[in-house]
Amino acid sequence: MSLLEAGGLRPLRLGGKSLLPVVQGGMGVGVSAHRLAGSVAALNALGTISSVDLRRHHPDLMERTRDLAPGQAATQAAKIAINDANLEALEREIVAARRLAGGRGMLAINVMRAVSEYAPSVTRSLECGIDAVVVGAGLPLDLPDLAKDHPKALLIPILSDARGVQLVLRKWERKKRIPDAVIIEHPGLAGGHLGAAKVADLHDPRFDFENVIPQVVGLLRDAGVESEVPVIAAGGIRSFADIARLQALGAAAVQLGTPFAVTLECDAHAEFKRVLADAGEDDLVEFTSVAGLPARAVNTPWLRNYLKAESRLQSVAHVKPRCTLAFDCLGQCGLRDGLASWGQFCIDKQLAAALCGDLKKGLFFRGAGALPFGKQIRSVCELMTRMLTPPPAMLAG
Repeated sequence: MSLLEAGGLRPLRLGGKSLLPVVQGGMGVGVSAHRLAGSVAALNALGTISSVDLRRHHPDLMERTRDLAPGQAATQAAKIAINDANLEALEREIVAARRLAGGRGMLAINVMRAVSEYAPSVTRSLECGIDAVVVGAGLPLDLPDLAKDHPKALLIPILSDARGVQLVLRKWERKKRIPDAVIIEHPGLAGGHLGAAKVADLHDPRFDFENVIPQVVGLLRDAGVESEVPVIAAGGIRSFADIARLQALGAAAVQLGTPFAVTLECDAHAEFKRVLADAGEDDLVEFTSVAGLPARAVNTPWLRNYLKAESRLQSVAHVKPRCTLAFDCLGQCGLRDGLASWGQFCIDKQLAAALCGDLKKGLFFRGAGALPFGKQIRSVCELMTRMLTPPPAMLAG
């Protein structure tokens, strides 16, 4: 925290706490689990567990669900068993992250609105005493209802423009809640699933922080809640100068994904981190995901092969009688539901392969921009120190 004062940065005031203004973004499948989130929180920042398919970090739960095939008669039983295993894993991860944090910082759960188990994941996290619930990949208009019995839990939507913030504010106010913060994610810079209607919209200037952040701050001011709802900027943030620039625009803090994914404490395999660290700007590809959202990832052998076959796969897209994995990870899925303009692959399989560092089968989401330590894999503490320390040139100026 002493670095903030020396560098002229402001702390993030959230839930009655004063935190470092660097939030760790949620990354699934299993990339940000208890080890990464707990390590970030231990430094007095906000660490985030991604809720999706966390059983993959627990051998006993994987063994319990290994032989559950999507056969006609067993589909519903398999779905229930896998969902129960994932909720058990979620609880274990929250407990383990809290132990690592040692009472410092805050812990959040990131739940995609697009996943079929969105509501159960939110509910279980709240029952486990999670500090904050972060929701992206869709408008979480029902989040206040899910959290009505947990008034102390912080509710934080991820949005990309002022219109989305205005809609959430209006709907939530009817439920006697306002967001405890809003994350403004730039779809042209972030990794993973992105908040634009289509790939062609990703670099629309209306998403630029210089436009969106003042608009959102002005909207919150007009609503009389500016001091109660800090704005957190996400996407492509890689340096102290980025944080200073965004705080000058009105943001209270920033959220990082990929820089945390290449730390020693990240919960993914070492080869996963190496793929992300080695990738340059020319290695990134924008495409339409199986969830129907634009996405940004490393152009690995699997992704190159998929994109070559995409047109053919879309031309024969058709409704499947059941999910190939038995548990319907997405509420709507291009592959399962035969949505021809959406991606035609199993996202859980490809993200799980990436978690294990499998280049031939993995989908490796990555945000834009050079990483703070280049191709080096460093610790969370070193990353935080780098992000919060002004370079000598700035100090001299």
